[in-house]
Amino acid sequence: MARPTMEDVAARAGVSRALVSLVMRGSPKVSAARRTAVLEAAAALGYSPHAMARSLASRTSHVLGVMVSDLHNPFWAEVVDGLDGHARAAGFELVINTGGRSPAREQQALRSLTSFRPAGIALLGPVVPSSAITTAADIPLVLVSRSSRLSTVDTVNDDGRTGCALAVDHLVALGHRDIVHIDGGTGSQAAPRRTGYRLAMTRHGLAPRVVRGEFTEAAGAAAIRELRRPFTAVIAANDLNAVGVLSALAEAGLRVPEDVSVVGYDNTWLAALRHIGLTTIDQPRDEMGRLAASALISRVRGERTEPARLVVRPTLVIRATTGPPP
Repeated sequence: MARPTMEDVAARAGVSRALVSLVMRGSPKVSAARRTAVLEAAAALGYSPHAMARSLASRTSHVLGVMVSDLHNPFWAEVVDGLDGHARAAGFELVINTGGRSPAREQQALRSLTSFRPAGIALLGPVVPSSAITTAADIPLVLVSRSSRLSTVDTVNDDGRTGCALAVDHLVALGHRDIVHIDGGTGSQAAPRRTGYRLAMTRHGLAPRVVRGEFTEAAGAAAIRELRRPFTAVIAANDLNAVGVLSALAEAGLRVPEDVSVVGYDNTWLAALRHIGLTTIDQPRDEMGRLAASALISRVRGERTEPARLVVRPTLVIRATTGPPP
């Protein structure tokens, strides 16, 4: 069945299409009787104005673009939940696309979003070049899990240095000394976590050992298959990476945590699954999404011009994958 149009509503209500448009835009120029007739006709037909068309007609967008770097990472789904809830409560709708962790694809995704003429755009974990962010910053932008020096761009991050330091401190308290960090490579926020790990290891008088990786399950598994012992504990780049680590350790006949302890990062729903029970560093995903939406909407509404640099504090969540070294 064809989607009902504004013309269908106008015909049923016995008014012009222009008047229907005024009603849908909330114009005060329409009488109460005609407004009621149009809304009743729209309800009867199941008509809902298209957000993009409404924005173009009124020249005031109520659409926020969201570019998610990696749709495979459940962390971002939880951030989007928080962002969407806050945005909808404020009268905005989301249009979402993905860049697939590819700088080139992210640039195309960003261009596609701007073509919709949204009120603002949230970039979640972007690896897109800084030049592309600068180019797009003529509309309100917020970055989640990436820093920026642009005064026109807002940011929401967790304190990655503190997060990885919490993981090191926990493992050292259990008695571990051979602690490896599989990092996120060139991924967003990999550098602060790597730095936090190194500083914490040095503070405890231990030698840092960083293995290059990515924020993926496959990278975690590959790192363990190539890593030579001795090591008694692994701090993974994120929870997905840690799942790959757990899989590869099982393949090698190593028990967790009896032989090797594993710590993830993010505290996604994966970590809480009973058969995984992953010790991890919690980033408050819903809060980060809400903060991103709030920052973006306040820019859209012209409530401030100074940049927001929002930082949430990570916490340690202890589950079943860490214990004393063998």
